[in-house]
This record gives sequence, structure tokens and C-alpha cells, in this order.
Amino acid sequence: MNPKELRNKIRKGDFTGHTSGVCGDYVQANLAIVPKEYAFEFLLFANRNRKSCPIIDVLEAGEFESELAPGSDIRTDLPQYFLYRNGQLTEQVKELRDIWQDDFVSFLIGCSFTFESELLKEKIPLKHIAANRNVAMYITNIATKPAGPFRGPVVVSMRPIKNELVQKAIEITARFPDMHGAPLHVGNPAAIGIHDISKPNFGEYVEIEEEETPVFWACGVTPQSVAIHADIPYVITHAPGHMFVTDVTNSEFLSRQLRS
Repeated sequence: MNPKELRNKIRKGDFTGHTSGVCGDYVQANLAIVPKEYAFEFLLFANRNRKSCPIIDVLEAGEFESELAPGSDIRTDLPQYFLYRNGQLTEQVKELRDIWQDDFVSFLIGCSFTFESELLKEKIPLKHIAANRNVAMYITNIATKPAGPFRGPVVVSMRPIKNELVQKAIEITARFPDMHGAPLHVGNPAAIGIHDISKPNFGEYVEIEEEETPVFWACGVTPQSVAIHADIPYVITHAPGHMFVTDVTNSEFLSRQLRS
């Protein structure tokens, strides 16, 4: 499938799963939607926490087509969404048209699924993709830098990496600063507040072998943890692992970064 075909399948309800390993050569994005009244403060929050929330597109109030995917519809083209009302997760839905408001501002946030294809091309195995699982994600004890009502702990994604390939993985992912970049932490999970690595807060666990090191990247699910602390009428996000797939290839995106 190319991204447009995937989005059409999602829109028709024919694809409802996670997007890890899907359309691997194309940029994927996390989603956060807030009412216009809170949009500047969320933008400020994202700028203060670029490792977790690198913004790659902003749709103005009421808009739902991203310039990264002509013909797309942010209300229907992600497999699943989380709805938070006044700090509570109230619903998990497959589209947003019934609740859409003209004052909703949408933020697309860089996603580590983008650099996964580059890791695979460089012969770095990714066990969750091989097992067709969603990547494991954990709430840490690392605090974000607050802005207005937005605050809360950083969320990370974890991938077991062969010990001898850890440095190579660090170097590859560092080339993608708008997709969370280099890891936030390498090694001991307890050092960042993860006391049972076998029980992720989101996604699915994959076993870490003796010859592997757990490597943790900042994650675009951080807005979900922030939404719980933000007592505002609406925060809408993607369901963890269920991304917006754009029409921009990884190489095209890297070229744009280099030109800017």
C-alpha cells in the first residue's frame, strides 16, 4: 500500500490496527487537537519539549487537510483516536466527524515510526515489527516543561537493540531531530522510573535478551499523559501506535530539514 491507499482503507474502516511497520518509507505523525483558545499554549508547550513533541505541521482552526498529505482528512484518516474531556479519557473512537468543532486546531507531531525504516535498512532488527506488535511505551519520572495547563511526565518508546548495534542506532536516529532524534535514555529502566519493563503503559512488550540493551526514545504519546493533567474541555489525540501516515518520504523530509 502507498499512504493514500492506506488512508482510504482507514477511512472506510478496513484498517484499524497500529501503523508500526506500515508504509515504512513514509513519514508518520502523532496527533494532538485542542480548542483554539488553548492552541498557543500547546504550541509553547511543544516548543519547550521538542524532544517529545516536535511539530511538523499545524492545521488552523477548523481545517482538517494536512499539506503533508493532499486530500487527507485528519478527522477520519487515523485508525483510532483518544478523546479526553476535562482531563479524563472518555472515549476511544474511529473517527471525529460527529464531534468536530470549527475551533479545533490540529498539531501533527513527528513520530519514531519514521526512523524505524532507516534502522531496518541499516540491518538493525526491530523485534516488535518482526512480531507485528505495537511498540512498547512507558510513562517515566521525567517531567516536561509546563506551559499554561499543559504539563505532565514524558512518555518514551522502547526498542531492544543488539548491544553491538546500540551506538549505530543512536547515530542513525540522531539524523531525525523532528522524529524525536537520538534516544533519551539507554540501559537501566529504573533510572527513568520504569520499575517493571514487562508492563508497558501503552503498546506491547517484547522480551529483552541478554545480548540486547533497552533503548528509550522520547515519544509523541507524551500529549496523552499531558491531557490527563490539562483540565480543559477537549484534548484529542491518536490512539498510541495508530498514526497519521503522510505522503512525504523519509528522504524527502530529511532533505527539507537539511535545506532549512
